[in-house]
Amino acid sequence: MSRNLTAYRVMATIVGVLLVVLCLVGVPLANFDGSPMWGVFDSTPAWVTPGSDVNHLGELITTYLGVAHGWLYMIFLLSAFLLSRRARWDLPFTLVTLVCGTIPLLSFWAEHRATKRVRAEHPELA
Repeated sequence: MSRNLTAYRVMATIVGVLLVVLCLVGVPLANFDGSPMWGVFDSTPAWVTPGSDVNHLGELITTYLGVAHGWLYMIFLLSAFLLSRRARWDLPFTLVTLVCGTIPLLSFWAEHRATKRVRAEHPELA
């Protein structure tokens, strides 16, 4: 189970960092130019100039990190699911852990929570 826990922790950290950069850096730089966004918001804050280097950087971040995060999130889901079966987590705990990989910063809390539980229930891993 030690390898399952390590794989889960590594993937949770990678996915969490990519999600923070994507949501807190890439999306604002790419989309906060005062124009409507995603057909949901009438206008966004005008923080960057459309077509500027900063705006282009934001578009690159959202494009490439978005794709990378999507693929790596699938690996995260698999590692978390395998750990959940091995550690015999109940369904609610498993679902919360899986969903937290989609919420910036919350993935770090979920990783800490899951690691704490595994180590408490399996002292041989501590």
